[in-house]
Formats: sequence, structure tokens, C-alpha cells
Amino acid sequence: MDLDRADLTLLDLLQKNGRATVQSLSEAIHLSARATLNRVRRLEKEGLIRGYRALIDRGAHGELVSVFAEVALKDQRQANVQRFERRMAHQAEVVACWVISGRYDYLVRLACPGLDHYHRLISAWLDDASLGIEKIVTNIELQTIKEFAGFPLPKSGRPPSGA
Repeated sequence: MDLDRADLTLLDLLQKNGRATVQSLSEAIHLSARATLNRVRRLEKEGLIRGYRALIDRGAHGELVSVFAEVALKDQRQANVQRFERRMAHQAEVVACWVISGRYDYLVRLACPGLDHYHRLISAWLDDASLGIEKIVTNIELQTIKEFAGFPLPKSGRPPSGA
């Protein structure tokens, strides 16, 4: 999809504040509210805007331990990979999971009510032969310096079409 400066500005503004009004967005990109709303709807339809969420403070329901687990599978057969990925996608404590390159196959970010809970969880994973996990290396988050707040976007695109 060919994005112009107005589209990129809209994406940037909505990453920072998904509750921004169409009026405030239209003022920022110097287009009418109708043209701005049409652009937002097009960006949603094209899948560039996949949804809107509230960012909840991690301490809102008690302190959570944030853990990064590097996971290596015993083999990469399709059935094993699918089973593992399905389990990660449905495990409530898993807040993010990435396929990575290097010594490990996955980087899994978990949020657990405590280290005991995390230990029981990964012990269950390791005991479940159907998951095919060879090794898990755990890294505990000590302090967050910068949390994910959106993807960096180019500062310019083609000039707006005036839609």
C-alpha cells in the first residue's frame, strides 16, 4: 500500500492515542473530518490498523513478574511446531511469543503472579512430551527502561492526495 504523509501521520498519532477524535486528527493532518475518517477507515480495511486497546498498568491487579524465556524445541517437525505455537497462543501468562534466529527457536514473554507460578508453568511444559521442548533459558525482567509503544514510522511519504 502506498502511504502518503497524512497516512503516516495518522498512523503515528493513533499509535500514541487510539482514542484521538477524528476532529483532532483532521486538524493535525490539515484535512476535513470526513476525509480523515475515510482515511482511517481505509487504513483499518487494509489491515494497517489492526485494532485499538487500552494499555493497562501492570500493577493494576497485583505485582506481576515479567519473564523472558528462550525456548529450544527438540525437532522442527511441523506438527511439533504447531502444537507448541498453539499452546503459547492460548496460555494466559504468555503475553508475547516470537520465532527467533540463533540458538533458540522462540522468545516467550510471560507475566506471572510470582516466580513459583512461573516455575510450575515451565515444569508442566517440560513434562509435556507433546510440546517437544528441549531447553528453556529464563531471564527475569528487573526494570523496564522502555516499553513497546508502537512501530517507528517514516517521517515522510508521498505528498497527500487531498482526499
